[in-house]
Amino acid sequence: MTDDTNENPPAGPLRGLKVLDASTILAGPLAAQILGDFGAEVIKIEHPGKPDGMRGHGLDKNGIPLWWKMISRNKQAITLNLNTADGQAIFRELAREADVVVENFRPGTFERWGLSYAELSAANPGLIMLRVTGFGQHGPYAKRPAFGTLVESMSGFAHLTGQPDGPPTLPAFGLADSIAGVAGSAAVSMALLDRERNGGAGQEIDLDLLTPIMTAVGPGVIYADQLGIDQERTGNRSQNNAPRNLYRTKDDHWVAISTSAQAIAERVMRIVGHPEVLDEEWFATGRTRAQHADLLDRYVGDWIRDRTRDEVTSVFEEAGAAVAPVYRPSDLLVDPQVVATDMITTVDDDELGPMRMHNVMWRMGRTPGTIRHTGRPAGADTDTVLTHLGHSPEDIDNLRLRGVI
Repeated sequence: MTDDTNENPPAGPLRGLKVLDASTILAGPLAAQILGDFGAEVIKIEHPGKPDGMRGHGLDKNGIPLWWKMISRNKQAITLNLNTADGQAIFRELAREADVVVENFRPGTFERWGLSYAELSAANPGLIMLRVTGFGQHGPYAKRPAFGTLVESMSGFAHLTGQPDGPPTLPAFGLADSIAGVAGSAAVSMALLDRERNGGAGQEIDLDLLTPIMTAVGPGVIYADQLGIDQERTGNRSQNNAPRNLYRTKDDHWVAISTSAQAIAERVMRIVGHPEVLDEEWFATGRTRAQHADLLDRYVGDWIRDRTRDEVTSVFEEAGAAVAPVYRPSDLLVDPQVVATDMITTVDDDELGPMRMHNVMWRMGRTPGTIRHTGRPAGADTDTVLTHLGHSPEDIDNLRLRGVI
């Protein structure tokens, strides 16, 4: 299953590992993308007549989906109809050689196809299977259709997001799926480490979309349990510190300020010309400062309103206070820190030429990740992968005629 689009073998810490990505849309594919970024050989499996709906998400250029180029980078693309007996048989062949399977079908679907973890691991005891669903493999909601939007609503995120006098607000991007995708890559890494330590036995991972975003939303559940209160929307303010908000500059930009650390709060108030508040008893903690956010926001907002964004950031940086501009994506392409650390990198694409995209998610000194190629057309590598499994050209042609691949 060597990636024939790459002349040099992967250099990342997961080199030599083989991953089957049988998931769709975002959370599962992102987990597999991260594994591929750090060296794993990933085979992306799509239905021959109904490819991953992710290909239709987002904007395109010349009819070619751009998000797909990133989410399916470092993956070989094959088509395989898992609704057929022959497709299931080929999947079992692939799974016998794999280290990881990623799937996100509704609970019971892989079991119905004869592809349960018990059946696959009987032939490959070291197999790790990451199963991504909206609500988990068990429980009253297990078989409900679920997308990130639904768990963003249920997690408390929408309840806490938005202005105090406005409605709950959903994110404009795949937040829950993205958090779950990162969590999924971490879970697989833990399972791989455990396999190495326990003599080679794999395991099944039950990852729902709801749990990771509940964790990201914060301590609301323990507050509700222990204090009997539900946190409420505070807009861009925080219940934990102040001043913390977005402020408009003289040249009509926005900047963000956070004062989570007491020393930073003190520096900010000196910068804006109100050091007297430092002597107030309520200024001593972030929680009590948040109770006086109206006053602090007025002081900070008035000072920033009279200055340009560059003036504000220059003064704050010189004083060691925390500030950042509100960026559009195009601003990230030219930001000095982003450029200096290669957070965005250029990758050559066979269809569209050089394109810039997010780089690998973290920088490892000895075993860095790499982007070896961008997302491939559906089925581009089917013949190569099946030939590796021992299928003849005649057999491959027959499978294609019968709609198996």
